[in-house]
Amino acid sequence: MSEHNYTVAELADRFGLAFHGDGARRIGGVGTLAAAQPDQLSFLSNSKYAAQLKATRAGVVVLRQESIGDCPTAALVAADPYVAYAKIAAVFERLPTAPRGIHPSAVVANSARVSASASIGPHCVIEDGAVVEDGAVLGPHCIVGPDCTVGAQSRLVARVTLVIRVTLGKRVLVHPGAVIGSDGFGLAFEQDHWVKIPQLGGVRIGDDCEIGANTTIDRGALEDTVLEEDVRLDNQIQIAHNVHIGAHTAMAGCAAVAGTAKIGRYCQIGGNAGVLGHLELADGVTITAKSLVTHSIREPGEYSSGVPLQDNRQWRKNAARFKHLDEYARRLAALEKDSNDE
Repeated sequence: MSEHNYTVAELADRFGLAFHGDGARRIGGVGTLAAAQPDQLSFLSNSKYAAQLKATRAGVVVLRQESIGDCPTAALVAADPYVAYAKIAAVFERLPTAPRGIHPSAVVANSARVSASASIGPHCVIEDGAVVEDGAVLGPHCIVGPDCTVGAQSRLVARVTLVIRVTLGKRVLVHPGAVIGSDGFGLAFEQDHWVKIPQLGGVRIGDDCEIGANTTIDRGALEDTVLEEDVRLDNQIQIAHNVHIGAHTAMAGCAAVAGTAKIGRYCQIGGNAGVLGHLELADGVTITAKSLVTHSIREPGEYSSGVPLQDNRQWRKNAARFKHLDEYARRLAALEKDSNDE
């Protein structure tokens, strides 16, 4: 197989998929069903796009067995076309090769340890006691603070800051602007002013995690803030001190988790959702977008809060009625009592 150019048969063999149609057709990229060209691969996983399949010009389509009859071109058959597409599309991704070594403009402390196979980009700073392991890549303007470790094959895209006592596992991807290991928001109030509580812990992030752009993860007050393996955080998420997030959990943009909350494994947290501090979520919990979790959740399942979007005039009426909800409840209870007495 030549780089970034594969036959349909080669793709089928590489990813363990059955194929139908012209196995010799060459594929050099990916596209949507509506826009893909004859040298591109597309996929059908959502039935609402089924109408686009019959007219697609894609050279090959990844789909389920039941959709083959509607496919006018070559097909790759997968039990889950979206997962199969994700794996195949990765071979067409063209990432620049990071050169080994330390850029002349980088500043590296004498006590830091940087693997000879790592790539340290322009204007990076690596401070005392920091470790950068084999094959790690630091893009421009990254800071690896004291006693921080960047695990093997991890990548800090650009302007990533590891403040202090942060450990990244293997193959961790951190997007631009993320800050990991900043002070947790710990304060005690004494009479008329706040006293800052020292944040003496760190942050531990497991293998294969992804941290989105401008996301912040605070270090722990005493023990570490922990993300287990394969946790995926979107952009602009706030993870407070001493939070523990279980393996394979994913959180969408602008979500926030307050201090010492514990999120289980295989959870999904929707965009702009919030979890209050010191709560626990069981494994397999889904929180829908803009929901606020105010109590611990002990059973897996999907949970929601908030008022659904509605016409503004109707919302204003309902908002006014909400102020009288307690009054209405008491009146209803009184009516039910009178009815039972009769």
